[in-house]
Order: sequence, then structure tokens, then C-alpha cells
Amino acid sequence: MECQKKMNNQPTAYPVFFDVKPTEVRKQNGAVGAAFIKHGNNECAGKWREALKEVADLAGWELNTLNGHEAKLIQKIVEEISLELHFINLGVDENFIGMKARVNDVASSLELGFDDVHMIGIKGMGGAGKTNLARAVYDQISFQFEGCSFVENVREKSTPSMSGLNLLQRQVLSDVLSDQGISVSGVLEGKNMLKKKMCGKKVLIVLDDVDKIEQLVALAGDRSWFKPGSRIIITTRDAQVLIAHKVNLIRDVHLLDDKEAISLFSRHAFGREIPIEGYKELSEQVVRYAAGLPLTIKVLGSFLCGKDDLDWKDALERLETIPLNETMNVLELSYIDLEEDYKEIFLDVSCLLKGWPKDDAVVVLESCGFRARIGLRVLELKSLIAISEYGYLDMHDHIEEMGMNIVRRLNPDQPERHSRLWIDDEIKDIMASDSGTKATKCISLYAYGLNFGILMNGLANMKELRFLHVNASYVNEDTISKWNFDEDSLHLPNALRFLKWSGYPFSCLPKTFQANNLVGLEMKLDNIVQLWKDGEEKACLKLRFLKFVVSQLRTLDLSVAPNLETLILEHCYDLVEVHFQVTPNLKELHICSCESLEKLHMPAESPKLRSLNLKSSKLTTLHLGITPNLETLSLKDCIDMAELQISSECPKLVNLKLSNLKFATLNLRITPNLKTLSLNDCIDMAELQIPSEFLKLVTLNLRNLKLKTLYLGITPNLEKLNLWDCTDMVELRMPTECPKLVNLNLRNSKLRTLHLGTTANLETLSLKKCTDMVELRMPAECPKLVNLDLNNLKLKTLYLGITPNLETLGLWDCTNMVELRMPAECPKLVTLHLNDNAKLRTLDLGLTPNLESLDLKNCYDLEEINAPAECLKKLLYLCFSDCGRFKSFKFNSPPEVVSLSELHLIADIIWSDPDNTWPEFQFWCDYKEYPASFLGNLERLISLGFGARINVNSFSDIICGLQCLRKLTLEGGIPEVPKNLDQLDCLEELSLRYTKIKTLPDSICLLKHLKSLELDSCFLLEKLPVDIGRLECLESLILFECTFLQDFPNSIYEMKRLMFRTCSFYSS
Repeated sequence: MECQKKMNNQPTAYPVFFDVKPTEVRKQNGAVGAAFIKHGNNECAGKWREALKEVADLAGWELNTLNGHEAKLIQKIVEEISLELHFINLGVDENFIGMKARVNDVASSLELGFDDVHMIGIKGMGGAGKTNLARAVYDQISFQFEGCSFVENVREKSTPSMSGLNLLQRQVLSDVLSDQGISVSGVLEGKNMLKKKMCGKKVLIVLDDVDKIEQLVALAGDRSWFKPGSRIIITTRDAQVLIAHKVNLIRDVHLLDDKEAISLFSRHAFGREIPIEGYKELSEQVVRYAAGLPLTIKVLGSFLCGKDDLDWKDALERLETIPLNETMNVLELSYIDLEEDYKEIFLDVSCLLKGWPKDDAVVVLESCGFRARIGLRVLELKSLIAISEYGYLDMHDHIEEMGMNIVRRLNPDQPERHSRLWIDDEIKDIMASDSGTKATKCISLYAYGLNFGILMNGLANMKELRFLHVNASYVNEDTISKWNFDEDSLHLPNALRFLKWSGYPFSCLPKTFQANNLVGLEMKLDNIVQLWKDGEEKACLKLRFLKFVVSQLRTLDLSVAPNLETLILEHCYDLVEVHFQVTPNLKELHICSCESLEKLHMPAESPKLRSLNLKSSKLTTLHLGITPNLETLSLKDCIDMAELQISSECPKLVNLKLSNLKFATLNLRITPNLKTLSLNDCIDMAELQIPSEFLKLVTLNLRNLKLKTLYLGITPNLEKLNLWDCTDMVELRMPTECPKLVNLNLRNSKLRTLHLGTTANLETLSLKKCTDMVELRMPAECPKLVNLDLNNLKLKTLYLGITPNLETLGLWDCTNMVELRMPAECPKLVTLHLNDNAKLRTLDLGLTPNLESLDLKNCYDLEEINAPAECLKKLLYLCFSDCGRFKSFKFNSPPEVVSLSELHLIADIIWSDPDNTWPEFQFWCDYKEYPASFLGNLERLISLGFGARINVNSFSDIICGLQCLRKLTLEGGIPEVPKNLDQLDCLEELSLRYTKIKTLPDSICLLKHLKSLELDSCFLLEKLPVDIGRLECLESLILFECTFLQDFPNSIYEMKRLMFRTCSFYSS
């Protein structure tokens, strides 16, 4: 123990309690005590006593916990010490910074205690530490297996021919069988040998850097090859290899966080855990550049080791333009393996599309002729890109840097010959010097302040440009008039397949632009009034995607784009008319907040239209034409729209959302396959015709309609039925069975009765503000009901059946209710609110062991509550107010009640006898509690406090018995503060409001944990205790409206904070 203290708890001591309990060692009784008696007062014995007391508090092993099984104890000690020694080694090894948590994560996923065969994949980008992680896991758990093999660099060793796999098969067999004489003549023979030999041993095999499914087939073809309990760990950059081999458990390797990165870098740069003085900021710059990649951190740390700060700064500036070669070589292996079209997609993403929404990037890439969805998925599985939680394309900074470097390195000093341009200064120089070439395929430019005449003239030589993205600020007409160029001479390359321009300054597309290859056009904050000048319309036969956002577009004639698939118009405030002629390929139509739009001429047929979304327009009618494939129709805030014409059935329409329209009627009999129907704020709608069978309907939302009746037919799949604020509805005819109904909300209707049929899966029922409802028939069993909200009903009785999962029951303002019959058991009930149930006389709670909140405010006639004692075990909130006839709780046995930490009492004096110095009073209480410990005084508080009267002395005894109380508020006509408040050892906040007290007891000064004392409107208070200011924890003394208070004690000036208002001594 002395050694451990001197070494700052290193090494660690681990006690083994062999046939003795730790408590015997700590208390030194039993056999331990008898042994010390033999040594009397020997000086050494005294040191031993102290040492053993410390030992007893350390974590160790006790033989008794294993039923005296010595062999198991020894095995347990060996296993746990082995793990600890392993992690001590990890702490020393430079490759294992931050590895312990990562190793534990993988090791726990292996589920070593189960006798089945597990395969687990570890995937990540090159240089991320996959091999080191696999090695660390291997070293930690290998002793638990009968045979082990760690096969490094499978990708490299298995090429260029399949003969390399023979050597790897031989390595696995030799390692596991400890036989170096094994030979393998071919891959097939090797597979057969592995099948025969591996099934006899519990093995651990690591296959590192796998990149082909053939490698896994040859080395770990099937789980049946291996003995139960075996584990196979595979590291790879390509998750598809794991998926193809049916490896279900895949772990991503996590890059280093900033703290770990600084530690690893410092080890390589300085030979210590933290940077040396003067290099902290530079080290942080290096770590930011490395972005958590261990390979880069180690390479830069070794390179910068021993160099001065000027060398460091120079090296960091160099990295801004020239990437680190060692990192690029490792990362580029993943790029080299790609198919040619996937390489092009990767370069587009790394140079242009990183940070774009995935769906937008797909449109661009498909416009350029790529199979974008499968291409992006391949890149994701190879750890070259990632899709963020919100659907954006992302990639590691070094992978982005690698892609950019691939584009630049062929012609490092001639950017005009690069296939992709993204650096603004380079692009502007090329445009200004008119040095563009056919080599350039893609441009992304932030062109703020650029003369667009120069830009568009500079594009003339880029004959093969397929993608152009210009992001510029809005330019007004006055600025444009000052530019010195001929607008008719402006150029956009005819090879363009996708054009995205924010801040396009001209009123139409250039006269010289043929647009015969244009597939996608997206304009934002532009000056375009129409696509082409009058008389210059050009057919855009390949145009499939068209989007205008905040445009000055006035009319749009789409006869020039017969193959259009997607049209999106948002916030085009001047747009009056959109005209379709023939667009057989139209799939998506989205027109949002085009508030001047009066005419939308839909084609007679839209055979491929899947989604139509119209919001905030002046349309009065909508004629859809033939739309056999329409799936989603959403019309919102088209406040003048009174008519919707659908000429034939919409057999595939599954989502219909109509909001804030002028429809008076709606016929849905031609939409039999609807899954979601939402009709909101259509305040004129008085009639809704629905099919007699709505077999696929899942969600029905009707809000603020004028419907008086609703007859639901057969709806076997209905899960949600919401009828909110349909204030005219007097009849709802439910089907006899709604087997999947989960949520039913009928808030604020005029329904008088509701008969629930078979609703076995109902979880939430809300009838709030159904003020006319006098009858509710519920099923005898509601096995899944969780929330029941019946506020503001006219029910006289409520019989709840079997509700084993009910958690919340709200019955506010049911002023006619005289009987509430609770189930015998509500084991999960947490909240019960019965406010304003004026006629309810008794409440039988039943078994409610998890009840936390009980609110009985304004239950004027309530006299008693019958409950099992268990119902108060977890009570956190109890509120009684204006329950004038309440007499008592009746428990079937003495209650076991948890302790209170917050108590709020309001009292009213009852002057029963003018000569009585200690008047009795009655009160209601509102309390909350948090810690869970036993307290019997609450029973007395409840049984006495809610009676007609209680004597002050009795009251004082009860309050001061609540020893776990942390917050106490006494409000109203309480004549005296309990004298023995010092018994409340845990009290932190004390608040006295509107009381009749004249003095505070001196015992308050003994509340050593009191932080806040509030005296609000205690008009009769004359003085404070002398030592009040010496309370060591008191931080706040608040005095409001204490008008009789004459003076402060001197100790008050030791207070940290004082607030007072309207005190008579204020002027002094």
C-alpha cells in the first residue's frame, strides 16, 4: 500500500478476499480481529491495521461470491489482470491513443460468452486505424481461443493472381494448427482443408484489408467451417464486401477527437503527451488539418519533430496547396479500384457537390449521364463519401483533397486544362484572359462582383462544359445597364447539361444558347421574365428538370419542354400563368407561394405524374385530367380554390392533403386506395363522400370543417383518426371493428354519444371539450390504452374496464360526474387529474403503485379516497384545493410513503374561540418530491391536515418530522413558524407568504444548508433572529412588503445578497 501511495496509485493494488469478507477486514472483527489480538499492541500490527482498512475499500475478488470455487476464482483473476495488463501496454504503444473505448465496443459486439460463430466487419477510410483496432482487439481476447491467426494486408498479398490466396490459406492453417509444414496446392484444396481443420478448434481469425468477396470466400467461406464460439474479424474499406458475405454486424472505425489527436501528434512531434511551450497553437493547426485521421497525424508529427516554428509555419502553408503524399497514396487505393464512371462521380462530388443535398446531387449527376444513385451508394460503401443525418453529401477533408489533387496534378500550372474548376480566382483569370479550353467539363463559381459579360464571353471556348454552377448576388437593372457589352453576344456552351445560377442578371437566356443538350435548369434570385425572347423560342427536347426560386418569371409556356419530368416553382410572385401542352413524362409538379398565379393549364393526360403540390396561389379551380399514377396530391392555402376536378379514378392516390380551401363538398369515391387523408381548415366543407370500404386508409385527419355527420365504412387498417374542432359534428358512426386503431382524437365537437367498437390496439383517446357528450361506451378491455383525456365532458358515470397500460387519465371539468369506477389494477398509471369534478364524492384508486401525480382541485363534494397503501409509494405531486368536504384517505394498511423534498402549504385560520391564543386552522397542500426514501410522517400529514382543523403544535410536529425536506413554503393564515425547524437538516429553501407570524424562531439559524429565505407579505413580522446573517450557506434573503419590520440585526451585513421592498426602515 505504501508503494501504491508513492507511485500515485500506480501500480494498482487488487485485494483477494480468500475465506474472509471485506467487512471483516474493514471492521477487523471475526478471524481478522482474532489474529490481531494475538499481536497485542505491536507497532507493526498497527500499520497492518491501517493498511488493511484501506485494502478493504479497494475493488478486488471475493471467493465467497463464486461459492468457494477456487479454480473459477483463479481463472477470473487471470482474465481480468490480463485485460488490465493489455491496456497498460496500449497506453505505452504510440499506435493506441484512445483505443480502449473502441476496443471495448468491438469486443462487446463479439459476444464472447455465446457459443455461436460471429463474423464482424470493421470498415472505414484508409489510414483511419482499422488495422490497429483489429490488432488491439486480437491481442486482448486471443488468449480465450484454442487457435488464432492475424492475416495482414489481404488485398495486397492476394494480388496480382489468385495464387496469392493459397499462401494466405496456408498462413491461417499454420497459425491455428501450429504446423509450419502445411502446404496448399490450390484455392479449392485450401477451402476444403479449412473446412476440415477449423471445425475442431475454437478459433479467432482476423482478415485485414479485404477488398474482394473472393478473398472472404477462400479464407472464411461460411460459418459452418468453424467450431461454435469462433470469431472472425474483417477489416475493409468497402462495406459491400461485408454485405455480400452476409456479415450482419459492421462497425465504423471512429476517427480521433481533438484531445486524442493532440496526444498522438505530441508523441510523434515532442515525445510527450502535450505540446511543448510555444507550439500549442501550431499543433492545433496541424490537428485541424488532419481532421482526426491517425495516419496524417503520425506522418506530420514525425516530419515536424525537431524543426523550429518557422519550419512549421512554412510546412502548414505548403499543405494549403500541396497535399501530404503519404496520406494521398493510402487514400487513393480506394479510388483506383473504382469503375470509370464511378471515378467521374467521385471527382464531381469532391470538387463540386460536397455539401449538397443528396437528392439535388442525384439530379445533377443524372443530367450529366451518370447512374447517380448506384454510383453514390458504391462510393458510400467504399468509405469515400458519407450521407449525413439530414441527407447531405459529405466526405473527409483528406478524401476531398485527394479528389481535387487528382484533377490538378496532370496540369498543375495550367488550370484552364483541368476537367473541373472550383477556385474562384483561377476561374476569373481564365475568363478574363479568354483562355478557356475544351478540357473543362464542370465549373462551380462564387461570382460576387464579377462582370457577367466577361464571364459569359469567357465561356465561349469551353465547348465541352457539361455543368455550370454560378452563385452570385442579385444584380439590379441599373448595374446591368452600366456593363459595356452586347447582350446578343453572350455565350453559354451548347454542351451544357445542367445549369444552376443564383442571381442570373438577364431577362432571358442568351440568344446564342441552343439548349439542345440541356437536361437540368435551376435559377434562383434571377431577373428572368421568360425563358426566351419573343419569337426566339427554342425546343429543349432533353430538359427534364426545371426549377425557379424567387424569380421575376411572369408566364411559363412548357410547350418547348415536352419531356419535362420535374417542375418546381417557388416564390415566383409575379407568375400569373403556367401552360402545359403535352408533357407525357411529367412526374413531379411543385408550385409554392406563387401568389399571383391565376391559371394553371394542366395537360389532358399526365400518365406519369406521381406528385402534385400547390400552395398559396389565386387558383379558383384545378382540372387534373387523366392521372392514373398520381400518388400524392397536396393543395394548401389556395384560399380561392372552390373546385377540384378529377376526370377518372386515381387508383394509386395514397396521400391527399387539402388545407384552407373553399371546397363545400368533396367526393372521394374514386380514390379507394388512400392511405392518408388530411382536410384542415376547409371551413366551408359540409359534405364529405367517402367509399363504403376504405381498406387501405391508415390516417384520417379532419380539422375545422363544417361536417355534421361522418359515417366511416370498413376501415380495417385505420390507425389514426383525428377530428379536431369540427364544432358542428353531432354524429360519428364508427365501424364495429377498428382492429388497428391506435389514436382517436375528437376534440371540440358536439357529439353526445360515442360507442367504441372493437379497438384492441387503441393507445390514445382524447375527447377534450366535447361539452355535449353524456355517454361514452368503452370496451370491457383496452389492453393497450396509455392516454385517456376526457376533459370538459357531461358524463355522469365512467366505468373503466381492464386497462393494464394506462398511464395518464385526465377528467378535468367533468362537472356532472358523480361516479368514477377505476379498474382494480392500474399498474402503470402515472397521472390522474380530476380537477373541477364538483359532484364526485368518493374515489377508489385501486392498485396504482406507480402513481406520481394526483390533482383533485375544486372537487367540492369529495369526502374520501380509498386506496391500497402502495398507491403513494411513488407519489410526486399531490394537489388539494377547495375540497371543503374532504375527510380522509382510507388505506387498506399503513402506507409506505417516500420522502418529500418540496412541500407547499396554504392555511386558513378558523377563529373558533376569540380567547384561544393558538387558533386552529385548515390547509391544503401541493407538494413535489424527488429522492426515494421511507417517510411515515406523510400519513399523519394527510390524515390530520385534510380534516376540518389542526392544532398548531400538532402541525409543527408533523412538518418537522419531514427530515428529507429541501423546500418548504408556508402560505396563508399560519400564526407561527414551527419552533423546531432545525430538525429539517436538508432544508435549502424556506418561503413564508401572507402569514400571520410576528417573529421567526432562533432555530432557523441552525439550518446549516439553508440557501434561500423568502418573507413575502408577512405584514406582522417585527424582527429577524440576531444570527440570521451568519448562516454559512445562506445566499439570498428576500423581504417583500414586510411593513412592520423595524431593523436588521448586525449579522445581516455578512450576507452575499439582499433584496427588500416596502420595508419601513428603507429610508435609514
